[in-house]
Amino acid sequence: MVKNRTPAGGAREVTGPRSLTRVLGLFDVLAKSKEGLSLADLNTALRSPKSSLLNLLRPLVADGYLNYENGRYRLGASIFRLAGSILSVWNFSSAFRPYLQELAQLSQESVYMGVLDRAGKCITYVDAIESPQSVRFTVPVGAVRPLYSTAAGRVLLAFVEPAWRDEYIGSLKLQAFTPTTITSRTALREELERIRETRVSVSLGETFAESAAISSPVFGSDGKIVGAIAIGAPINRLEPRLAELKPLIIDLAARCSGSARRSVTDSATAAEPPKPVTRKRAGSSRAETRAPSSAR
Repeated sequence: MVKNRTPAGGAREVTGPRSLTRVLGLFDVLAKSKEGLSLADLNTALRSPKSSLLNLLRPLVADGYLNYENGRYRLGASIFRLAGSILSVWNFSSAFRPYLQELAQLSQESVYMGVLDRAGKCITYVDAIESPQSVRFTVPVGAVRPLYSTAAGRVLLAFVEPAWRDEYIGSLKLQAFTPTTITSRTALREELERIRETRVSVSLGETFAESAAISSPVFGSDGKIVGAIAIGAPINRLEPRLAELKPLIIDLAARCSGSARRSVTDSATAAEPPKPVTRKRAGSSRAETRAPSSAR
């Protein structure tokens, strides 16, 4: 965990989960007070020593997350920007839900959406609708899986900026999860090129032997990829339907991209920070009823 700067006066650096909890509590109480709170008020509300609070407050004021004026602390422009970013992600995911519902209805299979986790170099699933069929593909929201062996993961990898993709492929150990997993960097690059040309990715038993998926990219207003939508099912049910499902998911992804452009524009407007206030500085996937585990 990154440590806060040492405040003026030589006070100790405050680190660890406890200080993080205090910071969140600090934002929470200040969000409920339009007039702001004094150090004594915060001391009472948070039941935290004043010296510890000052260690938290000073760097937050310095970085614009809090304003300090007339002896009172208020939320600053930086925290409003952060709130706007969080809200934009929430609105962004919500904008896709009708399309996922439509895709689930048309395909009668499980559908889901994944986004790129750059830090973890994997795909994270942010929304999912399960198939009504008794034997079905399932993926819990929040699950993560490799990029190179999953349909949605390869979509994200195909359209991410080339420098990031090259670094990922160059440093990756290609593990074979099944006999059909791509384990050659050359073969992976060729597959990614095909995905860029066709805007569709297919994974047949590459992460889990009995599962399959088909995926297509969703782009934002700047033309950059923001997510991948996918259909997942047992391989013996999905593979015979590929010719039917490919145009369906490409069309849905294209319409999602239009929605994404509107959502990004709307949320960017909503995320505009308030005018600055002059301030003084103070110092895993699972299977159901015989269904295959997640193949993405």
